[in-house]
Amino acid sequence: MTYCVAMRLNAGLVFLSDSRTNAGMDQISTFRKMTVYEQPGDRVLVLMSAGNLAITQAVKQLLSSETIDGADGEPVTIWNARSMFDVARIVGSAVRKVHARDADALKKHGIDFNCSLIIGGQIKGETMRLFNVYAAGNFVEAGIDGVCYFQIGESKYGKPVIDRVVTPNTPLQEAAKCALISMDSTLKSNLSVGLPLDMLVYEADSLKVDKLINIDESNAYFRMIRSSWGQRLRDVFDSIPEPSWNGSADCLGGGQALPTQAQAMNPLSKVSAPQG
Repeated sequence: MTYCVAMRLNAGLVFLSDSRTNAGMDQISTFRKMTVYEQPGDRVLVLMSAGNLAITQAVKQLLSSETIDGADGEPVTIWNARSMFDVARIVGSAVRKVHARDADALKKHGIDFNCSLIIGGQIKGETMRLFNVYAAGNFVEAGIDGVCYFQIGESKYGKPVIDRVVTPNTPLQEAAKCALISMDSTLKSNLSVGLPLDMLVYEADSLKVDKLINIDESNAYFRMIRSSWGQRLRDVFDSIPEPSWNGSADCLGGGQALPTQAQAMNPLSKVSAPQG
């Protein structure tokens, strides 16, 4: 299992991934889930992966040389593609090629073809774009219908804080902080996600990577988040008044009372305590 999150903001892109691939009782192993493809001044592409490690590794091996037909019939690779849409098509093509080669053999051993990928970045002459590529090789793009981020892997624990904080107008540093808090929430609740982490923060139109960091147990900022986030949540929780049943309109007792189970079955009935 893994957890990866990517955000497409007006100011840039934020990518964060863990590195745990196995978390058994007596063996914990790691493998980096983030791969960066860069031609400074021309393109920055970031790929993150979740699912069966052998499948995602096979996709990555194909990706640098995988081609699709361009509009003029010439072969297009991730290195000469003129749009991020074509890059997403190339990733999808690589996924389908691995599926055609390996899916039947995996099925015979009771293994599903399980992979999901995030590909994002910017190519010179085009705006930043972010895509989520599925196991069938099809994909969707962030920024449609207001969705500005994608998660793959163990996503449920880190989603609520992102939904409450991040919008397309969120500054990069604030979004990076939110991504780390989202990751900490996931680490806290699921042992199959673990350190070290890879984080990349890309500034719009820079066409270069200058904020890429590996985060392990010794990282002071992430240690601060891990120690303070839970306590801050507890402080906010303690500051919220407990529910009251005194019947006032601003308490749980206010308004129309909910029916009991017996009343719900028969709205006209009234259940009284037995006499005698």
